[in-house]
Amino acid sequence: MKQLTSAMCELNAMTLVHRAVLCVLCLLIGACQATAPVQREIACPTRPNIVLVFADDLGYGELGCYGQSKIDTPQIDRLAREGARFTQFYSAAPVCAPSRAALMTGLHLGHCAIRDNSEVQPEGQGPLPADATTLADDLKRAGYTTACIGKWGLGFVGSTGDPNANGFDLFFGFNCQRQAHNYYPTHLWRNDQKVTLDGNNPATRAEKIFAPDLMLKEAERFIARSKDRPFFLAYTSTMPHMAMQPTAADVSRYQGRFDEQPYVGGKGYLPHPTPRAGYAAMITRLDAEVGALREALEQHGLAQNTLIIITSDNGPTHDVGGVDTVFFDSTGGLRGRKGSVWEGGLRVPCIAWWPGHVSASRTVTAPAWTVDLRATFASIAGVTATDTDGRDLTPLLLLDEAPSSRVLYWPFPGYGGQEALRDGDWKVVRQQLDAAAKKGVADPPWQLFDLAHDSNEQSDVASKHTALVAQLAARAKQEAAPRNAR
Repeated sequence: MKQLTSAMCELNAMTLVHRAVLCVLCLLIGACQATAPVQREIACPTRPNIVLVFADDLGYGELGCYGQSKIDTPQIDRLAREGARFTQFYSAAPVCAPSRAALMTGLHLGHCAIRDNSEVQPEGQGPLPADATTLADDLKRAGYTTACIGKWGLGFVGSTGDPNANGFDLFFGFNCQRQAHNYYPTHLWRNDQKVTLDGNNPATRAEKIFAPDLMLKEAERFIARSKDRPFFLAYTSTMPHMAMQPTAADVSRYQGRFDEQPYVGGKGYLPHPTPRAGYAAMITRLDAEVGALREALEQHGLAQNTLIIITSDNGPTHDVGGVDTVFFDSTGGLRGRKGSVWEGGLRVPCIAWWPGHVSASRTVTAPAWTVDLRATFASIAGVTATDTDGRDLTPLLLLDEAPSSRVLYWPFPGYGGQEALRDGDWKVVRQQLDAAAKKGVADPPWQLFDLAHDSNEQSDVASKHTALVAQLAARAKQEAAPRNAR
């Protein structure tokens, strides 16, 4: 009763359309009565299970449903056919740790405490601060059981960034993203307990236990254990991040399909005799894991009451470790790769699947990003996110309502210092900020692109729209200000 009262109070503070959406949800279980008309009836239960598949370095063009023709992704393509496919979905950062921090906190990099990758010895990354709250915290308040299985990278075990200190009942996988560069590690973590993987020795290339096998089995067990109450599973796969270590079984489906030049390794990367087949196999392996998660949901009768979101932490890697992103057209023709604020570093695939609730075969063209997922998940669970820069995408997902124009902001200190902002179809970009600062240039110029007609950012039109550039530059300064100062 206390939880219901809290949820109804939050409901009254929402916008008219949003209130209508959630009231229809509540009516189906008698939890509340709708007080506003809805534009279209949606039969969906409250508090569905939520499965977030967060891939690692998966490019915008690397799935069949986004035009990929050389890599097989039948399971994800099926979810796209049965659900919605976003064509202008973005990560919050072009590299791992800040992207994941923004996802979890719902804060863009202008406000998020973690803005770049940082190492902590002997194992881990710079932690989320003690006062951070996450989407898992929101879902815990809503009565969800929560798990993160895969890669974390937001704080070493026992720190303020430990996943168990940030709303997750269960963590299993790689705490440290550096350790996750090997698919046959010496150990993984289950909460604060180190799980030794006997037989693996990266120094000698002894490869006995394939870590993704263990993480998938853990996710399947979590679904089975949690079937009688709402749950949230963040499945943060390490695929297809290097090192290139696909299993022989996964590679076999691609043998002989491509012209190959053996990759000899070097600079910390492992060699591979057929690197194109190897890279394709890693993405197809990710696809198979998505299929296995769906099968586990169906096995326990949970598929109709589960929202699945599939997306990526950033764009595809540069051509390192044997990867050939040009051959696979990994960015789908977009400019840039991982580490850049060009579209190819930030625009990522996103599929939303919820049978009977998210319309099938839908293409969503409205811009959105991972920062929105915290507000969206909280809304679906019947609570309000405590602190977020994101928007609730529930009206977009459930009512097909196009949101109003919005601003997306990327201040990224890495790779020489970069900054970008998108407002509607206009995007401003500037790079090499560190070099400019060393030269005493306090406010280097922006480039301007019209994404509606130039999605691969080839034509800088800043000189033709000086007033607009000034307006967008001022908005970037506003977004960079502390939240309480805006």
